[in-house]
Amino acid sequence: MEIHQARVRNGRLVLDEPTDLPEGKVVKIMVLDQDGDDVNDEMSDEERAALDRSIDRGIAQIRAGEGIPAEVIVREIRARRT
Repeated sequence: MEIHQARVRNGRLVLDEPTDLPEGKVVKIMVLDQDGDDVNDEMSDEERAALDRSIDRGIAQIRAGEGIPAEVIVREIRARRT
């Protein structure tokens, strides 16, 4: 998955940066609100609370030195693609 940012100009979406997507490639667009938080509108209060607890646990693990370096995670994701 790639994430690109675009702006609306004269009713058209214009990417803020160049892309190497092939000509004619069909892409799906998800419009986010200003905070980029539209996904949370679809969550129940219980789901949101569970997510918040999970995030808090993750932060505590990182602070305790139990995290995995980003380089390791990226390397594992790239290895799965091949």
